[in-house]
Amino acid sequence: MPDVNVVGAGPNGLAAAVVLARAGLSVQVIEQSGAAGGALRTQELTLPGFRHDVGSAVHPAALASPFFREFGLTGRVPFIVPEISYAHPLDGGQAAVAWLNLDRTADALGRDSRAWARVFQPLLNRLDGVVGFTGNQLLRWPDDPVAAAAFGARVLLLGTAARRLVFRTEAAAALFAGVAAHTPGRQPSPASAGAGLLLAAHAHGRGWGYPVGGSQAIADALVADLLAHGGSLRLDTEVRSPSDLEPARVTLLDTSPGFLARFAGPRLPDRYRRALARFRYGAGVAKVDFALSGPVPWTNPDVARSPTVHVGGTRAEVVGAEREVARGRSAEHPFVLVTQPSVLDPTRAPAGCHVLWAYAHVPPGSDEDLTEAIVLQIERFAPGFRDTILASTARSARGMAAQDPNLVGGDILGGVVSLRQLVKRPVVSSRPWRTPVPGLYLCSASTPPGPAVHGMNGWYAATLVLRHEFGLDAFPSLAPDSTAPDSARA
Repeated sequence: MPDVNVVGAGPNGLAAAVVLARAGLSVQVIEQSGAAGGALRTQELTLPGFRHDVGSAVHPAALASPFFREFGLTGRVPFIVPEISYAHPLDGGQAAVAWLNLDRTADALGRDSRAWARVFQPLLNRLDGVVGFTGNQLLRWPDDPVAAAAFGARVLLLGTAARRLVFRTEAAAALFAGVAAHTPGRQPSPASAGAGLLLAAHAHGRGWGYPVGGSQAIADALVADLLAHGGSLRLDTEVRSPSDLEPARVTLLDTSPGFLARFAGPRLPDRYRRALARFRYGAGVAKVDFALSGPVPWTNPDVARSPTVHVGGTRAEVVGAEREVARGRSAEHPFVLVTQPSVLDPTRAPAGCHVLWAYAHVPPGSDEDLTEAIVLQIERFAPGFRDTILASTARSARGMAAQDPNLVGGDILGGVVSLRQLVKRPVVSSRPWRTPVPGLYLCSASTPPGPAVHGMNGWYAATLVLRHEFGLDAFPSLAPDSTAPDSARA
């Protein structure tokens, strides 16, 4: 009989399992699909030899995460950190480029050079404090109040109409609008500004890392550590209720709040169940994976070098597209998030060929196939792109949810990211990972600190389990037993 059951082998479930197994507990992870990883899977989705990331493809949060830094992730998985973190093409062959080097980025923004540096240099000076503040729950006093104040001031500035006074050139305005649009919703808003500031700070700090071979490598490293410390993993096993699990002292759910409500049923107090029912899920995504005969023919050469590209045109166009989705309509000209990892990593496709990963926000539960809309948007800045397509595989928001029940309505962020739901995630509590049911915990992206591949949700839940369920105040070391080559720079 295990000490702990973990339901769901996504990054947070695996992070929790690693911590608990390292503490000497008997840990069993149960996953309904045939592979561990959740958002960290890499598969041949189009043609043989073309390896596509099923979910997350680029990992700024993983490189900055306190959990993964203690785990020694870059000593276990080789990462490539590119010179260009992301690029934003504009008409006429122009582009705004976020280089890893902040000064190089600012110097190319003309009249907004000083403004870009003024926004981001103070965050880089206290990046660990910013990561600590954003990587915890808002109810907790920050370890670095100066970093928190600097971050909060910029959220207020760029999350309101005042942001038009910050970036006056189209290049800088579009560059920030694109990175802020990783979080769907209306712009400007504090939530989108906060997401954009954090991602851009990572872009100029430790970079946006790409694991060699695909995101599956991160999941494989977590699974290998779990197994090495006595844990076990059961795949192809569906869990609907406690009766589907072996008896254990503790159960952690790397699942949606809706699943928690169904799993626990009448054991949950009415007030808590009502709070879960009020939890809001966000926009869905419609994703398309492409196998290409060659590189994307971007008009701008820097965009051709950038593994992440934000395709949407001007700030007004990006804002307009996201506004349409917030109103419950798909945008005619969507904002498209693109990654082209094979410009860095030749293991992802046959010689001379490339893979392309792209998605756009859509209303929750949409069954639309956005292949043509995405192709047209890319063609706008890369004429001839259509001619490079060997094959493509599309998945609607409804299809995303069918593939992974945690993606409710196709929402890949585990619920709306807003100031309210960063405090109430999924309930207002100083220990939101712990449910009212004895021994039952939630550790998914629907808990603080929210979405991204950083493992912090699982880490917080696991340390709470060790303290409250097993009486352990000394937490285990997560350092690797052996090392592998560290990150490379491209």
